[in-house]
Amino acid sequence: MTVPWDVVTDPAHGGRWTSLRHRGREWLWRREHTGRHGVAPGDAFVDAGGLEECVPTVRGTPDHGDAWSRPWTRVAGRDSVRCDRFALGRTLRATADGVEADYVLTAEPGYRFLWAAHALLDLSERAALKAPDGARTRLFPEAARLLGRPWPVGAPWVEGSWPTPLGLRLDRFGADDGTAVGAVVAGGRCCVHDGPDRLAFAVEADGQPLSIAVWRNLGGYPDGRPYRSIGVEPMLGRVFDLGEAGPEDAARVPASGEVRWRLTLSAECRCP
Repeated sequence: MTVPWDVVTDPAHGGRWTSLRHRGREWLWRREHTGRHGVAPGDAFVDAGGLEECVPTVRGTPDHGDAWSRPWTRVAGRDSVRCDRFALGRTLRATADGVEADYVLTAEPGYRFLWAAHALLDLSERAALKAPDGARTRLFPEAARLLGRPWPVGAPWVEGSWPTPLGLRLDRFGADDGTAVGAVVAGGRCCVHDGPDRLAFAVEADGQPLSIAVWRNLGGYPDGRPYRSIGVEPMLGRVFDLGEAGPEDAARVPASGEVRWRLTLSAECRCP
């Protein structure tokens, strides 16, 4: 028997996905009492967990993008938000296998952006992330102290191969150890394994760079009051910060003035 997925979003407070449930399991991790309801554009990011729509950047300015701090509008099942230089629309629907989210971003032709479905997941210490072996994987400067080698002077990232780029194993989450590291894995598919449960992600977009971002925070962030948070984030783009994106590292709006893409979540793991 097919068991439907249940997804809940909060358009009034940044369009965040607040719940993703299947067979009684809640996949999204959440922080309570964060003060998220009082934010406005230009405020520092408030991490409430769930799944954030990070656009037009993840890191950089504005931190976690420009959509999370704005109220969205819901009309006939479609959520949308208008920011200074773009508008984003999202339509969610349940399918026999999971959840599909269709997006459209409209802006001036040539506009460059990053988008990430910034999903913070409620996972056990035995959870693992499956992505294609050998996929190109970028590590960012917070990984420097974990690599056992000097970081190249001025380099915004270094690159290796999944699942152990430059010897740093990233496919296991494990117990808290006081570290926090981010990575971007080339390709649009991955799957989380946690005991008998599976959560597969796939992102599709014609002519745009596709990646999976990984945020493995095992009690290493933020300074002073660290907590554990695990992010698995399908992306358009290949970096966290739009300001560091090379010519092929960000999505670009074509002459039509719009970019369309689809995010699919299911229990069907298609990664080896």
